[in-house]
Amino acid sequence: MKKILILGGGYGGLKCAITLQKKLNDKNVEVTLISRHDYHYQTTLLHKVAVGTYSARKARMFYRNLLNLKNIKFTKDIIEKIDIKNKKVKGVRFEYDYDYLVIALGFRVNDFGIKGVYYHSHKLSTLNKALQIRTNIENNFKDYIFKPNPLNLSFIVCGSGFTGVEFAAELAKRVPELCKIRGLDRDLVKIYLIGRGEHILPMFDEKLSALAAEKLTKIGVKIIRGNVIECMSDGVIIEKPDKSTQKIEGNITVWTAGVKGNPVIGNSGITNTKDRVEVNEFLQIPNYPEVFVLGDCAIANSRDVKHAPTAQLASQMGEYCGESLIQILKGEKLIKPFIFKNRGTVCSIGHTDGIGVAFGYKINGEIAAFLKNVIENRWILSVANLMTVFKKGQFRWRSSD
Repeated sequence: MKKILILGGGYGGLKCAITLQKKLNDKNVEVTLISRHDYHYQTTLLHKVAVGTYSARKARMFYRNLLNLKNIKFTKDIIEKIDIKNKKVKGVRFEYDYDYLVIALGFRVNDFGIKGVYYHSHKLSTLNKALQIRTNIENNFKDYIFKPNPLNLSFIVCGSGFTGVEFAAELAKRVPELCKIRGLDRDLVKIYLIGRGEHILPMFDEKLSALAAEKLTKIGVKIIRGNVIECMSDGVIIEKPDKSTQKIEGNITVWTAGVKGNPVIGNSGITNTKDRVEVNEFLQIPNYPEVFVLGDCAIANSRDVKHAPTAQLASQMGEYCGESLIQILKGEKLIKPFIFKNRGTVCSIGHTDGIGVAFGYKINGEIAAFLKNVIENRWILSVANLMTVFKKGQFRWRSSD
């Protein structure tokens, strides 16, 4: 009996498991998916959960509902260490051995050692943390009625990449509703988006970046360029391009300025860079062909290009890995390397607006919002079924104004 262990049930790990579930017809193979949660959640929707425009119930899908447990076993456990030399994995609950291992443990927030970030900022990294942010935001509006502290209505978002922009925009779009509920003036609310670079969303060209900045400004987000050098309970201190410093005040700071791989990688003695492993063209660890690494834990090159970790990349890696394992189990040699096919990138700016590139064409506005929903719904369909899409999918993309 051959044993396949899949560590992590994010986009890469779950897609690998589903691919094996659909295509592997071998009763002599035992496949086990291990995750610290009972459910998979779409990290690309966490900003909506954090703001309160999307429920946590919709954002999660339980593994035992997604997997055919006759073919794929599921175990809830927290991985502590991986011994690739002896083919063993240590969890909090159990120890495991394997013939083939898939490491897809996801990311951790990178605070770059900046003072106070660990203690005084919220991280948009898990479903539970998104719910904490939502609770704090709503409590701040409620508390303002009895104790009008302007810092309670001042929100700081550190990081002007995808997550930061999408969170700031989603919050700005919900502010009018929150103000109406509490009887507050919209102008009392301040939302700051702080980024290091000259332009926000550096993955896009300058024109799209400028368009996104214009859209954010129109809905009440103030964009500030600078490096955060300290985070405190009542705001952050930034160093501006002219080397002067400035304090931005606010009682809620959300840190979206960087991610790294999983510390289990480094703690296991696996050669890594910031807890990420450089893999070969087949997504294997060099000298350990039985170990595949996917998603945020992998540094993958295809067509001589290093790819930034995204859900789209992890999903494609997962499918490729599942198919590769089937080939290996059949005794076939891997010939076809992993090649990432970029089908488009869309950044939402609220649920009815956005910018992006799809199939080489620049898009924005409601078309971008529509395509963003298609991308999210397509993922649900790929791991579940059409009924789940109707229950949990994204369908609102046009403004009712």
